[in-house]
Amino acid sequence: MNPSAPQKVDLLIEARWVIPVEPHGVVLERHAVAVEDSAIVALLPIDEARKVFVPKETVRLEKHALIPGLVNAHTHNPMTLLRGLADDLPLMTWLEEHIWPVEGKVMGPEFIRDGVELAIAEMLRGGTTCANENYFFPDAIAATYKRHGFRAVVGLPVIEFPSPWAKTRDEYFERALTVHDALRGETLLSTAFVPHAPYTVSDDSFERIHVLSDQLDIPVHLHLHETLHEVEDAKRDTGLRPFQRLQKMGLVNDRLIAVHMTAVTDAEIAACAEASVSVVHCPESNMKLASGFCPAEQFRAAGVNLALGTDGCASNNDLDMIGEMRTAAQLAKAVARKADAFDAPFALRAATLNGAKAMGLGESIGSIEPGKQADLAAIRLDELESHPLYNIPSQLVYATGRHQVSDVWIAGSRKLSDRVLVGMDIPDLLGRVGSWRERIAAI
Repeated sequence: MNPSAPQKVDLLIEARWVIPVEPHGVVLERHAVAVEDSAIVALLPIDEARKVFVPKETVRLEKHALIPGLVNAHTHNPMTLLRGLADDLPLMTWLEEHIWPVEGKVMGPEFIRDGVELAIAEMLRGGTTCANENYFFPDAIAATYKRHGFRAVVGLPVIEFPSPWAKTRDEYFERALTVHDALRGETLLSTAFVPHAPYTVSDDSFERIHVLSDQLDIPVHLHLHETLHEVEDAKRDTGLRPFQRLQKMGLVNDRLIAVHMTAVTDAEIAACAEASVSVVHCPESNMKLASGFCPAEQFRAAGVNLALGTDGCASNNDLDMIGEMRTAAQLAKAVARKADAFDAPFALRAATLNGAKAMGLGESIGSIEPGKQADLAAIRLDELESHPLYNIPSQLVYATGRHQVSDVWIAGSRKLSDRVLVGMDIPDLLGRVGSWRERIAAI
């Protein structure tokens, strides 16, 4: 860069601390991020940045930590409209007797639109800039994310029973390919196959997904080994553990996003590492549904790409990735019986870059590096509860709340400005949400 010829940029964000995530564990004091169009063009000390760049806009975050936007690697975001509907129930009772019957009566494009919009507002206020979506009506999901400029991997659902989205196996695949083709070229949206789980998807469907995943080069994102009961039922019915069944069909590969993974063997952990499988840990949902404990530290130590997700609001009951980091770190220590397991820098990595890698987006988001997209979140650290400040990553993971997120950008576009959502009509949204509450409560 020639200091005698200052470079024009769209945005310069000056922060008290920048945690780029890559390099791992680094905290940069008084650094600036320069953004042009949608991308990061430089990360450098503030004094140097002021000499080098002429920004159209400067944002000074004098009491903040700037981090990559958080990546929620497993969500069912239309289910925000079912938050708190059927709490404190076992997984299959919750699904079969409550969630699925209600969904059958209300699911449609309007339900999807309003649920996703509510989720977007909640995620932005918590510093999340990307979601790995797993639900029906992916066309309506994609349209809502696109309208609000939110980054997402849109799931293409496959399940063996009819739903309001599709009635037959062939229709699921036909509609999936139509949505995938419609999203080609979208800058913020991509796709993944989302077969629900081994116990709801046939071998024929999995084999077809395997072929199409290879052809289209897109991930396969599914619930796997969520409970011990699931594994035991599969062994009784097929003679194989679900993971073994997927191995047999060639689906255990670097495109597999395996969610939950609470009931696993050492051999299965090693196989995930060898095949470059990504595992998504959803600790709060797993605890609330008593599904079991993912051996997160064992996965991390084995070299598995371990990401974090909230799961849906019907089973969590929030989309708070900052809270999920804290729970994941603390639970991993308890399960491993090691206080140094799953440390704070790794928790932040799991909630950002590892999620991006799982979703096939590791080259474009998940860390603050030149050339990557400017998906960023600023967190205030000047409140009483944040003092004293000894270790910034530890403070973020163990002593920070999502209410401290002040500003958020996606692809360089500001989505949250000093806690105010940009371009969203919140009173109108809450009015629609209230109407859904009345309708669902009457079922």
